[in-house]
Amino acid sequence: MRYDTDVIVAGGGLNGPALALALARAGLRVIVVDAQPPRARAEAAFDGRAYALAIASRRLLSAIGVWPALATQSQPILEIKASDGRAGEGPARQLLHFDSAEIEEGPMGFMVEDRHLYAAFLAAMEATPGLTHLPATTVTAQDPQAAGIAVTLSDGRTLLARVLAGCDGRMSQTAVRAGIGRMTKSYGQTALVCAVAHQRPHGGIAQQFFMPSGPLAILPLTGNRSSIVWSETEANARTIATLDDAEFLAVLAPRFGSYLGAIRLAGPRFSYPLSLSLANDYVAPRVALVGDAAHGVHPIAGQGLNLGLRDVAALAEVLVLAARRGEDIGAADVLGRYQSWRRFDSSALALGMDGVNALFSNDNPILRAGRELGLGLVGHIAPLRRAFIRQAAGLAGHPARLLTGEPL
Repeated sequence: MRYDTDVIVAGGGLNGPALALALARAGLRVIVVDAQPPRARAEAAFDGRAYALAIASRRLLSAIGVWPALATQSQPILEIKASDGRAGEGPARQLLHFDSAEIEEGPMGFMVEDRHLYAAFLAAMEATPGLTHLPATTVTAQDPQAAGIAVTLSDGRTLLARVLAGCDGRMSQTAVRAGIGRMTKSYGQTALVCAVAHQRPHGGIAQQFFMPSGPLAILPLTGNRSSIVWSETEANARTIATLDDAEFLAVLAPRFGSYLGAIRLAGPRFSYPLSLSLANDYVAPRVALVGDAAHGVHPIAGQGLNLGLRDVAALAEVLVLAARRGEDIGAADVLGRYQSWRRFDSSALALGMDGVNALFSNDNPILRAGRELGLGLVGHIAPLRRAFIRQAAGLAGHPARLLTGEPL
């Protein structure tokens, strides 16, 4: 058969371009079908969206040629502090403190704004041979066949590839068309997201305040700015979302506390409902799901994008090694290797975060005492504390090659 490309990536968010770059730099031909118009996100003003990239994710970005453009625009995460809190108290009691000085690899992670990350991906895609980017285009149909998959685009074209990678988010139409169902669970919470500027420097410290109605994350950005991911009950969030900026800050300030001085908004506000979403399968005939298309998780630990990049590293390694062995990269046994590699790890982490959110999003005195005792033990036992730091940094276990910074 004559193939138009080896892999079609449905979705041009962040995981899609990362997967495409990993594959193309290893010699496969890739087409990225991106619903966004050209350069839309890359040229946007700062909108408050930012991501916490673990060390392993930063290494992957280095291996696929993206990190050099981001290094000066990133904020290192030097410490992570978790505290119990209540409105009016800010961080009431510190439960856990991780310091990057306890590991040899440097900062535990890096905060990067969405606009900078996407711009770096876009520039890398434009410069990479074998990679074609189709903006303002979507996949409208897919037809898996014995030796390939026919993919119909919104511009009327039909392309033949060996594999279709669904990187199209929680509402993945790639998964729907493939007949892959999913388990979903609403958390009854909404994330209120924004960025604030503050008087005092944050020192590269990421803060997580566990409030009765949901966690409040304060994540360091470059300069005297921080990214806010504030989880509230749906009812409270609906009310807060209707407030003007001054009223919003008046509600946020008692939760935020005064440790960074006065705060003001540094960009627009937006919100999104929080839920758990786990695909029943990560693969189907000629199809593989990546990132939120496979697993949508609570933002409590900032692991959403990092989990997706672990998928990217695993799928890229499976496909590239299969191609070098002369295998059909879309064969069921090849794609099965990817599912075996990633499904347990990502599902276990997603369910673990589900449990953490349930444990901490309440004011039950018995649960408060239990979590203080448990996290207190972690914080006071050095080997256990370092193991948690390495897990948060993505350094635990036996990661895929790209996550160690090695190219395929």
